[in-house]
Amino acid sequence: MTERIKAGIIGTGFIGPAHVEAARRLGNIEFVAIAEANEELAKAKAADLWIPKAYGDYKALLADPEVQVVHNCTPNHLHFEINRDILAAGKHVISEKPLAMNTAESSELVRLAKESGLIHAVDFNYRYYPLVQHARAMVAAGEVGDVFTIHGSYLQDWLYLQTDWNWRLEPKMSGESRAVADVGSHWCDLLQFITGLTITKVFADLRTIHKTRMKPKKEIETYAGKVLAPEDYEPQEINTEDYASVLIELSNGAHGVFTVSQVSAGRKNRLYFEIDGSKCALAWDQEQPNEMWIGHRDRANEILAKDPSLLHESAREYAHYPGGHPEGYPDGPKNLFRNVYRAITAGGPMPADPDWSTFVDGHKEVAICEAVLASSKASKWVEVEY
Repeated sequence: MTERIKAGIIGTGFIGPAHVEAARRLGNIEFVAIAEANEELAKAKAADLWIPKAYGDYKALLADPEVQVVHNCTPNHLHFEINRDILAAGKHVISEKPLAMNTAESSELVRLAKESGLIHAVDFNYRYYPLVQHARAMVAAGEVGDVFTIHGSYLQDWLYLQTDWNWRLEPKMSGESRAVADVGSHWCDLLQFITGLTITKVFADLRTIHKTRMKPKKEIETYAGKVLAPEDYEPQEINTEDYASVLIELSNGAHGVFTVSQVSAGRKNRLYFEIDGSKCALAWDQEQPNEMWIGHRDRANEILAKDPSLLHESAREYAHYPGGHPEGYPDGPKNLFRNVYRAITAGGPMPADPDWSTFVDGHKEVAICEAVLASSKASKWVEVEY
């Protein structure tokens, strides 16, 4: 029987419970401890998630000898310090993105992680959909041909209203970039993963649609859609982007473009891409994750349904149900965590070529975001400095 791995989690907003649910589905992962901003909140969240131990200080969780792996699901500004402390405590770490607030911090974490030999991962979960893995295998097998261009978008509407509010609107907690760092980083990581190419230059146009937002005077739950009375708000100046379009240059010389928006009405979580190659084109929409469009010039286009029997062999283990049985968002982190915990269970050090997104990948996305910000300010092409 596989040994059970004991995990702890720090931070329990939207994504924290998603981590717990996804990892528990693996069968051999047991969450034994939770840490939050204070003991009262920690106990309440521990009760909700059926986790036995609750800590009001994450350092107490790190001192718990039972905890082997830590999921860092805190707000952005805490990632660097907590990830550093997790490594120093000798525990494996799965971090939410961004890895850190800037490349000075993220490169330091890459160095520390390498020196530690510990397993480390960043939650770029969109890599782990079955059809995304199939697209990567098609590119690697030469079935797409030379990549001419890539383009797409990541559109949401959760900050559509002037009264919509979340901690990501505050640069001291989220960073100088918002839409690009929050969802654009997922798009960039995904397309680099699929194509095997690197984004080398960017030319960015960032726009703040709601230059003033109405901040609630009392805390409300994100995504709740609740509108308060006028007297329950106070105006707050906003200087991070609601929208961005970014031209990109790839390591093979090809160009592309992506658009991100958090103010696109009706778009809940639409990550879309198209890869145009010399042999065919591929297109995929995260809101319809069980179909991939394959475009041809000289014959009928295709719609490939998610079906293990139709996928490349390397992609089949990411599909857990037969064709016609949809798989979606919760299955992405499950597949990521499976790969990470598989390595932890094996008991070895960090593998040379891990089959998951690591701190190195997290550092690359921080570097792209810095280049995007620099480009927008200077209105010119800027090289990405990894």
